[in-house]
Order: sequence, then C-alpha cells, then structure tokens
Amino acid sequence: MKKIVLFASGSGSNVENIVKYFKENQKVEISKVYTNNPNAYVIERCKTLGVPCQIFGRKEFRENLAVLNDLNAIQPDLIVLAGFLWLVPSAYVEAYPDKIINIHPALLPNYGGKGMFGSHVHESVVANNESESGITIHFVNEKYDDGNVIRQEKCKVVDTDTADDVANKVHDLEYKYFPITIKELLNV
Repeated sequence: MKKIVLFASGSGSNVENIVKYFKENQKVEISKVYTNNPNAYVIERCKTLGVPCQIFGRKEFRENLAVLNDLNAIQPDLIVLAGFLWLVPSAYVEAYPDKIINIHPALLPNYGGKGMFGSHVHESVVANNESESGITIHFVNEKYDDGNVIRQEKCKVVDTDTADDVANKVHDLEYKYFPITIKELLNV
C-alpha cells in the first residue's frame, strides 16, 4: 500500500480531485491532509471525503518540527503540496528527498517564486500578453518553485482571456494531470 499525504492552504479542490481519483485504487491510501490555515475550506472537504485533516501552525512546522515527526510516523511514499503556500523547511526536504512534489499554476521558471500563487500568477500572465500558460509539477527543494520539473502541460492564452479565463484553463490541466502524475510517480 502506497501512502500519500497532502498539504493545502486553501479551498482544497485539488485535494478533493486527488482523493476521488484514488478512491477505488486498492494500492493507494490518502493517509492525511495537513493545512496551515484554520479557515481553509479544505477542512470541510476532508470531513465530507472522510479523510483525516490536521491543522498546524508555524511553530509545529518550522520550529519544533512536530509535523515532520508526525510524517515520520506515517512514512508516506509521497508528500503532495496541493495549493500549499509556505516554503518547506530543509529538514523535510532532507528527510524525504524526491518524495515531495508541488504543482504550480504556470510554466516555470516563469511566474514562480514567493508571492506568485493563484490569481497573482494568472494576472501576470495576462498583463504580459503571454500566448500560453499551464502547469508545472515539480519536486520540492528549499526554494520556492525551484525543484526539478516532473511534468509541464500547456494551454493557449488568447487576447480576450481574463485572469479568470486563464485560471479556469489551468485548473482543468491541474485536475487532469496532477493525479496521473502522482500515479506514475508511485508506479501503481
């Protein structure tokens, strides 16, 4: 049984998509979802989906590493950042080399780094008159959006697209390719 742990900071739509994707797969378990936001809608999604969800703060994540100790007890095969906005401390990267992945709503290295998430990315893509955008799924290292790329998928951006239009196209790519990439990485 391959164990997946997910981290999210917001609504959790990618978390829900991943949980539903693997629901019937007897070789995969979604062990837990972690969130750093006590008001995140992902908490409600987890209740509905029947997946354990743990809320944590900076102290548990960065200082006393309680979250890392909890992860070590689970021994996940893959840690998936699905809309998680905090930088991952080096202790986690060292403990789980090439086992932490993130999805970014742009074609890295463009539109990555601190502060480049969600609508900020899509607004920048439109403001710069880009002809395409997409997703990047990558391994996590000690820097924002800097790890080795696993997969990129593209979508066209046309002159009439708003940031919301681009966001919808990117979400479609996320929902299609994130679970597939996780499955391929776990080899299940």
